[in-house]
Amino acid sequence: MKKVYAPYIEKYRSEFEPGELTSFELGIRKLNEFLRVNDAQKNFNEKQRIILVASDFDEQTLSAVAWLNSNNVDMSCYRLTPYKLNEDIFFYVEKLLPVTNYDDYYVNLMDKSAVTTVTGDKKITRRSLPKIDLMLEWGVVKEGDIIVAKGREDEGRLLSNGNVMVNGEEKSMQAWLKEVYGWSSVQTYVFAVHKETGKTLSQIREEYMAQKETENTEI
Repeated sequence: MKKVYAPYIEKYRSEFEPGELTSFELGIRKLNEFLRVNDAQKNFNEKQRIILVASDFDEQTLSAVAWLNSNNVDMSCYRLTPYKLNEDIFFYVEKLLPVTNYDDYYVNLMDKSAVTTVTGDKKITRRSLPKIDLMLEWGVVKEGDIIVAKGREDEGRLLSNGNVMVNGEEKSMQAWLKEVYGWSSVQTYVFAVHKETGKTLSQIREEYMAQKETENTEI
């Protein structure tokens, strides 16, 4: 009120009714009148919604939001990644929270080590997702599979170490995709498509993790 509405009233005082009230007092009166007319005095702010947007979030923030979500506070976290293609700017929007299960996001604030669902003897969380080497170990992708750049015709053959062979040259998948799109950074698993299934690597690993989570729950 003091920082926004009152200064506005003071600047455009001639547009408001004359009187001896200060800009702040007049602002309070106007706000109360608005609430009364719209019958909002009794239910105002009962169902607020908070949306957080950032390039990334630390574990403590995600843990706090996950806890608030599970206690009926409507908060969302979106990770926003910009990409430049020629002269156009595109944004990839990824919803991190809310999710169905918040357990993966709770962290011990005293513990700086990474907290990680169980697959075999390795642990994974949705905050620290598995890389291509573990996907090869799972068998959800195989050496020799063809990886396609999303929305492009460029292809690479997947190697046993997680790199791709492109035109006779071995490259990391991220380096190859950055060359294809001409971007300084790229979300590898979102833009790498498994040609046989038509799914992105991100979709494949999410489906596998969800399946394992269901199996563990049933056990």
